[in-house]
Amino acid sequence: MKRINIILSVFAVVLGMVSCNKELELRNPNNQTTYDFGDTESELQEAVISCYNRIRLEGTFARVGYTMDAVRGDEIWNASQIWYLPYDNLNISAGGDDIGTQWIWRDCYHVVNRCNFVLQKVELVDLSEAAYNEIKGQALFLRALAYYTIATYYQTAPLFNDYAQYSSMETMYAPCVSQDELFDQIDKDLVEAMAILPSRNAGGEWAGGRATCGAAAGYYARSLMFRHRFSEALVVLEDIITGKYGTYKLMADYGDNFREGAAENNAESLFEVQYLDYGMGGSDEEWTPVNISSNATQGHAVESNYAPTAYGSWADLSVSPWLYDLFKKEKCTDGTLDPRLYWTISSYEPEYDTYTGGKNAGYPEGNDPRCNVIYQNPVTETPKTNASNGGFSSAKWTYARLDVCSSIVTGLHCGINLRLMRYSDVLLRAAECINEISGPSQKAIDYINEVRNRAGLADLELADFTSADKLFEQIANVERPKEFGCENGRGIDLIRWGFFHREDRMAQLKDHGSYVLDGTANTTYPVAQPTGNTYQYYQPGHEYFPIFQTTLNSNPNLGKGNSANTNTDNAAVFEANGWTIRPVTAL
Repeated sequence: MKRINIILSVFAVVLGMVSCNKELELRNPNNQTTYDFGDTESELQEAVISCYNRIRLEGTFARVGYTMDAVRGDEIWNASQIWYLPYDNLNISAGGDDIGTQWIWRDCYHVVNRCNFVLQKVELVDLSEAAYNEIKGQALFLRALAYYTIATYYQTAPLFNDYAQYSSMETMYAPCVSQDELFDQIDKDLVEAMAILPSRNAGGEWAGGRATCGAAAGYYARSLMFRHRFSEALVVLEDIITGKYGTYKLMADYGDNFREGAAENNAESLFEVQYLDYGMGGSDEEWTPVNISSNATQGHAVESNYAPTAYGSWADLSVSPWLYDLFKKEKCTDGTLDPRLYWTISSYEPEYDTYTGGKNAGYPEGNDPRCNVIYQNPVTETPKTNASNGGFSSAKWTYARLDVCSSIVTGLHCGINLRLMRYSDVLLRAAECINEISGPSQKAIDYINEVRNRAGLADLELADFTSADKLFEQIANVERPKEFGCENGRGIDLIRWGFFHREDRMAQLKDHGSYVLDGTANTTYPVAQPTGNTYQYYQPGHEYFPIFQTTLNSNPNLGKGNSANTNTDNAAVFEANGWTIRPVTAL
């Protein structure tokens, strides 16, 4: 006992001496800062993962960051007539209830911030060439992806490409740069990423779900086409087609692009956002970027907007009758309906009974533990998106066709990966570029037919397309809507094509966006007496979303904002650049 007391006394003296050392620093290893993190390869790899985490937030792609583009297009309208309404009408004011577009701005800049951190740190750490290329290339791609969203949603915005800019209030409050300057940075990032990232083939298991040189090439082509640089874009697209950036092909089953599990990260996917039905709701829902709970939900909420009320959805967004009719106009060579209708719209079609057991219109009985409502009766009619207002519900990014759940689970719980770019987009974009450069050709027709053949449709014939205007009409208003209906990108297409700046195109958009608020599923087209249309209240310049007024107030250097803030028609941009806006052409 005496010996123990001596030892304790000595320990107390030593501890007292140490406590008097003013240079002692105690750091919590669980509370690291940007100053003491990112100095090793393993930490940089973790930092890259944190960049991916930011692209699956509410404002990037988990809900509004994905659906806001669809709702400003002509394939989707606001069935709830509450949430999304000013965005659907394209007349949101900067000082109004602009929560949705404010989230997109906020969360995209979270991506930029983290990517800039990685891009600064990667130059300071001793890495192998392979590790350096992988880390830097992913950060470049993800930063470009964020800026592509910012440029196509907001037109003009501040440009941060150096992490040092965050160290001073003067550089933090940066002014807006032009849309061209944003796209110049996007192009620069993507070109470098294309050169240093591995392909999906070379990357092996590592490449599953990550950015590859193929993903960078695909988005570079998109960026070039937004500014009508078709010759340059065609070179990139054909390099993808010939395998320069990895092997891509159309999946034999179109539905594999919308299934969960083994079908994800498949051979058709150039890039997709990874989701998983994991975690809890409530305070652990990852609606905001400040939530760092390890139990935060890891899914998306697109399903909560797209699915019908009868199965538990919020029922905010519905498919236009025009898109439904477009599918019904042309049957496959065997006389059946285009299978893409089944995967795009939760409509009831009698012929589906032959291979779905009669429960084909949405949420068949499944044995998944998430299911809490069993729809017992065979489905014999199209379920309405919104119980009061009607509308078709979208089947994409939902469990409607997957025989997993009998109802949706609202919130951030849908685990289906969102495919942001597919190989079919490469083919149809290549056809569009060829047509813009030199008019209709057999090569362009062949690219289109490759996509049509997968759906079982008859080949198009070159002789039927006597002008570039006519082939463009086929691509823009037949092939692309049926292949990508209700996916992110239609709104961006309408902007880059200049449809908001021609009277005949605006009339066409109003026709496409017509709907009836009578509680039906809107199953007839054209709508004889429409209640409204997506573009009836459109204000010039509002094809972009305004920069939130609070943001403008906080940073006077942003000036007056963008064309939506000032109600400025962007037709002059097309005229100044000499870009073609093709007229409506009969098919």
